[in-house]
Amino acid sequence: MDKDEVIRDRRPMKARSFLTAVGAALLSLVLLAMGLVWTMDRRSPLHLAEQPLQLPRSARFVPRDAAVSLHWLADPSRLPAYAQAVAPASERRAARDGARAWRNGAFALAGLEFDAELAPWIGSEISLTLLEGASDPGWVLALTSRDNDGARRFLQRFWQTRSLAGTDLQISSYRGIGVISGRGALIGRDPQPLATALIDDDLLLLASGRGVLEQSLDVSQLKDQHQLGDQRLQQNVADLGDGVALLTASPAAMRRWLQLPAMLTDRSDLAGLVASLRPDGATLAADAVLAFRDKLAPEPWQPLKDLSDTAGGRALWLAQLQNPSRLMDSDDQHPVAQWLGPLLRSHLLQDQAAAATVVELDEGPLLWQHQSDGWLLTTSREQPQQAVVDAQLQEQGLSRSELDGDGETLAVWTRLVRQRGRSAGLEAQLAVAQAHAGSVDWWGETLTALKHRQDTRGVQPRLRQWQAMGHDGRPSHALLLGAEPSQNLLAGWQPWAFVQALAGQSLKGQVQGLSLVVDVDQQDEVGTTLPLHARLDLG
Repeated sequence: MDKDEVIRDRRPMKARSFLTAVGAALLSLVLLAMGLVWTMDRRSPLHLAEQPLQLPRSARFVPRDAAVSLHWLADPSRLPAYAQAVAPASERRAARDGARAWRNGAFALAGLEFDAELAPWIGSEISLTLLEGASDPGWVLALTSRDNDGARRFLQRFWQTRSLAGTDLQISSYRGIGVISGRGALIGRDPQPLATALIDDDLLLLASGRGVLEQSLDVSQLKDQHQLGDQRLQQNVADLGDGVALLTASPAAMRRWLQLPAMLTDRSDLAGLVASLRPDGATLAADAVLAFRDKLAPEPWQPLKDLSDTAGGRALWLAQLQNPSRLMDSDDQHPVAQWLGPLLRSHLLQDQAAAATVVELDEGPLLWQHQSDGWLLTTSREQPQQAVVDAQLQEQGLSRSELDGDGETLAVWTRLVRQRGRSAGLEAQLAVAQAHAGSVDWWGETLTALKHRQDTRGVQPRLRQWQAMGHDGRPSHALLLGAEPSQNLLAGWQPWAFVQALAGQSLKGQVQGLSLVVDVDQQDEVGTTLPLHARLDLG
């Protein structure tokens, strides 16, 4: 083989080697770029909402019978950035500052300064446990560290600072774990009993006293007493899906802290509440289950027959009830009837006798709108039957007549009332009017309210709330409130007042809507769960 042939043979090999090297370099650059984009995307504050829900390692130190436990599963340092990212452009600074104030206020309750003491090392798993005591409840705060030295350095500075402020320290060992306790505080604050323990260098327990801390350490040794060993709880958490926080509450805490009615919380078969919290843009979504130890004896609730496609009106709030007649039955022992029934009855007793008559006779479904011009009810055709309603209303002193107008005939029930003044005499006062439309009946408190049923645009904000809830479950009841009704409802709710106190300002103006949905109860061989869903729309 001559020299020219050797050169010709080597040229393709060199070309292939060159192309292979270029291809490898390009592939490396693509993979590197994809890696950088993926890393930057994962660090985006918007991914705060995409957290797989699970019990953290600190749940091993939480008793199953704790009054309240709250597990936060996202980096608290990213919370202000998330609030800023989802807020309107004109409100981003206020949203960021408000979220920062709320976060810092929450840690300040335990005497901790987030920016100065926690921000450099704190991890993404935080747990707070409230334990019922003879007087005030005790608490345990579990903090994870991003590295093995962060929690240890914090602990050293924590007690050194408080020692300089006059705290007397006691250092001992309990179950092989070093415990530091003392009674004191930072300068200018009231002294409080505190105790700490460091677990595996990256999990710090901070408690409201040595006894409370020792109780948590005792529980961690017994699988049948701590949350991490509770298989039923693990299953409930898995069923809830994604979230940034996990809340559990005992029946007593549901009554004391969440203000649920005693008729529900005093049930002997009620195990408690498990709930997840999940930010969704400017909305805070919550999914929860009420857990019962046994199968419920009352008949399960039937799935809701949705009447929203027939809706028209100008609803300030809208409710869908599958069987309002059953809710009005005070003898029904189903948890839904015990919870929602008293609320429905008390609302109807507020000078709404005609509406109460229709609701008591209606076996569902019922779509109920509250408008500025009066209530508006939608029921299935002839459910309840007009003759039965008429008989009940006549017993209340109402008279039925027909009224023609706008190409239709309305049934109206009126009562005679005496007028005073110069035009003294009798006047027919409208109590309820009824109209038929296709497969449904409409009942209105006023003629104006009944006329609004033709306004399909006015009800769209409530229907958008209904669609945002999704229908992955099997809803049986739903309540959709606009801004003003939501603000009024939350104003009397203790947890909301607590949240505002942490934020250091009123949040009333930021509340734009509230949606609540109750699903059909689910029974298995272990017991029963009642799924609940809520969405709080914030401006």
